[in-house]
Amino acid sequence: MTAKGRGGAAPRLPRRLAGGRPKGEQLREILEGLASSLPPGSALPSERELADRYGVARMTVRGEIDRLTGEGLTYRQHGRGTFVAAPRVAQAVALTSFTEDMRSRGMEPSSQVLDQELVEASSILAARLEIGPSAPTMRLDRVRTADGIAMAFERAYLPAARFAGIESTDFSRASLFELLAERWGVVLRDADQRVVATAIEGEQAALLEVAEGEPGLRFQTLTRDAHGAPVYYAISLYRGDRYEIDLRQVRGDGRARA
Repeated sequence: MTAKGRGGAAPRLPRRLAGGRPKGEQLREILEGLASSLPPGSALPSERELADRYGVARMTVRGEIDRLTGEGLTYRQHGRGTFVAAPRVAQAVALTSFTEDMRSRGMEPSSQVLDQELVEASSILAARLEIGPSAPTMRLDRVRTADGIAMAFERAYLPAARFAGIESTDFSRASLFELLAERWGVVLRDADQRVVATAIEGEQAALLEVAEGEPGLRFQTLTRDAHGAPVYYAISLYRGDRYEIDLRQVRGDGRARA
């Protein structure tokens, strides 16, 4: 193993397992150490190499690697092996913007505006935004990045009649939430959001700098203002290797019951 760890030192594999402790437990610690110290994209030793080196069954090795993959620490590529995964950004279930999410994690957010134009609202979009059929709607396509890494592709729709001059607004330098509040005095209150697992294909795979077929998360979000009126509808596609969702569930009125 010659790849350098995240701190610059090359991690060393122990030559053998210690006696007196379960082999599976020791193997787990070794693999966790590799996953936490090697740079993202580094290859782990093969199942056969680990099994031969430590005198354990390949099924034992496979089980421990599967556990790491399930926890998002590693990923498999068919015919190539197992690799260290990049850290994922966790999104709590709260109404925050992408910009706020990234800044709260010490990352630098940015947006690349791909397309920005007025279009006629389809019947489905008009119903969601509670506007008339074919009403002028601003469509905004952006790639969202954090620390220069592509994280998501987003297509947002806003009713143009409500936001004068929106078609000429520069959305590459500021948060959409911030612009709505500062320029048009719109305070956002809540949102309905649906999340679906999907595969990233075609042009969107190229924009997000991933191979076609890589897993992603598709968000469909309808955001409302303080009066309950729809403000914008967005469809966002996030990289599955860079994003996860944190949920906190409360039962009933929040009191524990036996």
